[in-house]
Amino acid sequence: MAGKDEKSALICGSVAYDTIMVFPDRFRQHILPDKLHMLNVAFLVPQMRREFGGCAGNIAYNLKLLGETGYPMGGIGSDFQPYRDWMSKTGISTKYLAVIEGEHCAQAFITTDLDANQITAFHPGAMNHSQRIKVPANDGITIGVIAPDSREGMLQHAQQFKAANIPFIFDPGQAMPLFEGKEFRQFIEMADWLAVNDYEWALLQERTGWTAHDVSSVVKALIITRGAEGSVIHADGRIYHIPCAPAAEVVDPTGCGDAYRAGLIHGILRGLDWETTGRIASLMGAIKVAVRGTQNHSFTKTEFAEAYRAAFGELPLSMKNRVAV
Repeated sequence: MAGKDEKSALICGSVAYDTIMVFPDRFRQHILPDKLHMLNVAFLVPQMRREFGGCAGNIAYNLKLLGETGYPMGGIGSDFQPYRDWMSKTGISTKYLAVIEGEHCAQAFITTDLDANQITAFHPGAMNHSQRIKVPANDGITIGVIAPDSREGMLQHAQQFKAANIPFIFDPGQAMPLFEGKEFRQFIEMADWLAVNDYEWALLQERTGWTAHDVSSVVKALIITRGAEGSVIHADGRIYHIPCAPAAEVVDPTGCGDAYRAGLIHGILRGLDWETTGRIASLMGAIKVAVRGTQNHSFTKTEFAEAYRAAFGELPLSMKNRVAV
């Protein structure tokens, strides 16, 4: 249970192993547009590594870097021990993770090309049973997150957050294909914040028939990330255009969205204004993209403050003396 004055986030989503491969060429050079109906391609990937990942694990790790408490919640498999050791080392709690007998942890197999395009195969494993874990109603959780998870788990956890009066972020991500328009509208009506990338936002508009005005009249904020073009936040009757923080180099885009969302959660937990919150989130994504893997980046309070100043100028008053900077 969180301490009486401790603010914390409960992140419902996958805890997965990522097998990341690098194709030293461009997919578009090897995929013939007029042959997509009979696609049969093989990519030689001389670089391969295994990383700790999954949306819930990644967001919790990034929250830890920002000085926040994030609890991943979901199903894990019999092969979880190396990940458990990593979480113990980095100070992330496993109290809301449940071992599902006879299953492996979720596994993502990601191939990235020289244009940072990605082809991913995902085995859900224990994640498919996430509905077995219930959102605690009286553990002092401040904010919830519905990240990509099993279909039934996402539906039930959203309802449980709502019943427990715990505000939550709806972040459908890779789970977009699991739901139809009616279900998306129900998620949004229950949620307090909606976070999507620009492609997911286009799909969401198509399936719900809702515009940005429609959605932002229901939730406290609609956050749309746009890659190198930054992000847009619809909140308080305004539209905030958040610039993209410059990255030291673009090494690996895997997990950047999760890092961005941790910045959002940090800003919400600390009551920061949306411009500051968006810039923190943007900087988190930039820090992550410069490092291979989803949980290999790190920084001190001073380093983060210096990076913020370099990207956006002087720290805003609301951020000074905060835990993260």
